[in-house]
Amino acid sequence: MAYVVFRTGGKQYRAAPGETVRVERLEGEVGDKITLSEVLFAGGNGEVKIGTPTLSDVKVTAEIVAQGLAKKIIVFKMKRRKSYSRLRGHRQRQTTLKIVEIG
Repeated sequence: MAYVVFRTGGKQYRAAPGETVRVERLEGEVGDKITLSEVLFAGGNGEVKIGTPTLSDVKVTAEIVAQGLAKKIIVFKMKRRKSYSRLRGHRQRQTTLKIVEIG
């Protein structure tokens, strides 16, 4: 398979071998290999597999490259003429994965 669509952390990601993907935080240390089993779609080379809802025979092996934080998101609330404003920030925790193998 040339690429897959997998689900982790409530989101879907498209990836191919050798690519790096930033996903929601996953447990593990830098250098650990993990297996992502919720593969929804696999395609490439004129061949397509669509899961109902997942493909049980396709697994994605990835290596954890980094654990970190995403860019800061500013949450600003204001009500005009009421002297009300609130400023909050948030940084989501992320894991950077390098796709090693699709099998």
